Amino acid sequence: MIDTLKIKQLYNSKMSIPIKVIPKQNLSPKSSLSLEASDWKALDTIDEWSHFSQNTDKDHTRWESHIVIEGMHCAACAFKVENALKPLSGVIEATVNATSGHAKIIWQSNLIKPSQWASGIYKAGYQAFPASDLLHQDERKKNQRQALWRLLVAGFCMMQVMMFSVPTYMAIPGEMTSNMKGLMEWASWVITLPVILFSCGPFFKSALNDLRTKQISMDMPVSLGILIMFIVSTAATFDPYGLLGKEVYFDSLTMFVFFLLTGRWIELKMRDKTAGALDVLMRRMPRMVNRVNPDGSIEKIPVTLLQIGDTVEVKAGEAFPADGEIILGSTNADEALLTGESAAVRKSIHAQVIAGSFNLTNPVHMRVELVGQETRYAKIVHLMEKASTDKPRLALMADRIAKHFLWIVILLALSVGIYFWQFDHAKAIVAAVAVLIVTCPCALSLATPAAMLSMSGFLARQGILVQKMQALEALTQINTVVFDKTGTLTNDQIFIEKIFTNKKITQKEALVIAASISTSSLHPVSKAFINASDTDLSLKIEKLEEVSGGGLLAKTSLGVFKLGSLTFCGLNGNEFDHLKEEQLQVHLMQDDYWIASFMMTESIKEDAFQSIAALKDQHLNIEILSGDKLSSVKRVADQLTIQNIKGQCSPEDKLRHIQWLQSQQSKVLMVGDGLNDGPVLAFAHASIALGQGAPLSQAQSDFIILKGELRLIPKLIEEAKRTMKIIKQNLLWAALYNLICIPLAVMGFLPAWLAGLGMALSSLFVILNAARLAF
Repeated sequence: MIDTLKIKQLYNSKMSIPIKVIPKQNLSPKSSLSLEASDWKALDTIDEWSHFSQNTDKDHTRWESHIVIEGMHCAACAFKVENALKPLSGVIEATVNATSGHAKIIWQSNLIKPSQWASGIYKAGYQAFPASDLLHQDERKKNQRQALWRLLVAGFCMMQVMMFSVPTYMAIPGEMTSNMKGLMEWASWVITLPVILFSCGPFFKSALNDLRTKQISMDMPVSLGILIMFIVSTAATFDPYGLLGKEVYFDSLTMFVFFLLTGRWIELKMRDKTAGALDVLMRRMPRMVNRVNPDGSIEKIPVTLLQIGDTVEVKAGEAFPADGEIILGSTNADEALLTGESAAVRKSIHAQVIAGSFNLTNPVHMRVELVGQETRYAKIVHLMEKASTDKPRLALMADRIAKHFLWIVILLALSVGIYFWQFDHAKAIVAAVAVLIVTCPCALSLATPAAMLSMSGFLARQGILVQKMQALEALTQINTVVFDKTGTLTNDQIFIEKIFTNKKITQKEALVIAASISTSSLHPVSKAFINASDTDLSLKIEKLEEVSGGGLLAKTSLGVFKLGSLTFCGLNGNEFDHLKEEQLQVHLMQDDYWIASFMMTESIKEDAFQSIAALKDQHLNIEILSGDKLSSVKRVADQLTIQNIKGQCSPEDKLRHIQWLQSQQSKVLMVGDGLNDGPVLAFAHASIALGQGAPLSQAQSDFIILKGELRLIPKLIEEAKRTMKIIKQNLLWAALYNLICIPLAVMGFLPAWLAGLGMALSSLFVILNAARLAF
């Protein structure tokens, strides 16, 4: 049974998913709110799970869901969640990134429902939230407050214990009686109890989950170390002459817990800065919106209840809740994270606004045109969600090492303890505990994803979306950059300069036919026909096919039309010698008969000159690979001083050329429009799509430059190199830390408090070093 009271709370105050509820009285306060596993049953319908899932097949049975998981601290935590999900029938793939806290689950709705796989996550000891929901932000704040309280209690108790411990260290032999020493130890034991019972709660809870699920995380050796020190110290306090000796370790124990909690607290805050770009973007959407009713009254409703055609009032400082059109008022909008436009954009009546962009100055009314998953905002979020769960090659390698590391740690600690027990019981305990505490795979596991997530957040603020994290590594290895021409090096706006027709058709009629055929195409040439035609497009298209790199094939009531290149139309180039050789030509055929030719003019993007020069300064080879006539390609190449060019290339020709370059040991970066160049972008070593060239959901590239600025390409390559430099530093630190500290711990030279400090600092260094990339 679903707790309708809790579901009502989720609907009214926390969740951004509309749920029908039965009203109840005496609602509990919001601060007690928490999304339990059973609450996911409310999301077991397609209308609900589609808010945080994307359908990936025609039968609507295969779904890709993105969720946020709270409570993870290390790679072992991510392994636990993945291992809890993968055995479930209906779960095809589960990928969890411990650094970002995001997970991608691909599942079949005819075999399993969200509440069932969410239950698996809860059984592993973690909380799950829909990524499109804002409840996890409140839960994270609640967890951060609890973590701060645990840290403060541990810090206070540590100082008090040290007050009692220091006199026992500094006293001259015979100066302190056994009764005085015993009193100090009893006081330390009492003050340590809050640390064990409260501050160490998360460690013990996670360790118990490890035992229950027969898996292991970093909290297992930590908990073992804490319990061993406490049990031995307690035994020494109660029975100083017993088997475990008279040494107490309350000072080391409380200091270790304090250092560990301090490290985790700082690490938690820094992760929000390095891996929080996605969350910052998602927090842009309002939970509630002001809908303007037909009678002029304003009704506050959840954003998910908006429908196409609704009128919404958006006040200054609020985010636009949907894609739409301004119908009353004017303002300035901040679209930086959504379009790459850093300056405020003026919005007047009839101007288009984007969901997630901010209204900066004046209240306006907008008409809703796209909602939910259809908005540009939703598509960008989906791309960033995919990237946040992506695991680069270096991260996978580190995870494979870390996966078996913890078992080796426990076995090593046991072996060290057994060995020293024969000679010195106290040293055996110190050495075993130090090994358990100091040997930490967290730094190794965090080294790569922390840096890459930090960089992806930085790039997102610059207007560059990272689709595949491993491409950052690939980008540092490239030695050749291959550009498409039309819409990539040249401006999207192409103009028709002249029209040549046969005697049976007028120029206006030819333009209307060409514009009618082009209405569904995103190619810059197609946009030129649509923009040039001021007549209603009356030609009825029965079937339309876009041939990548060739043109458009349309079946109409007037026959079959072809609109495209000479080769695509099957024309003899010699017949068109009278046309300007260097201009872009588009031809129109009707039932295999020529009826018109269009002479197009295109201009080179202003930042293309700067970008090409910067790439050459980076000692990269530059090429142009285009489907246009060689003469047209040469005109652009000459202005940009690019020697290596190929024209009249079909998609297959482009692919063969990329394969040939790679056979010559070239590492190729392909830059294109993201749609027509799909196969080439996918096959290249790394690829960039210009965001204005194709819908974001169709871009088949590693990176998307939202505003289409070429000047960002050299910067992207430089930032990728900076990222790899930080990753290498992190990996070197993680390796040196373990190589130095493990032998010292094995030999018994590291006290528990110092081991705890080293463990906290090892992960903290990696996070702080990665944070440098965010600025």
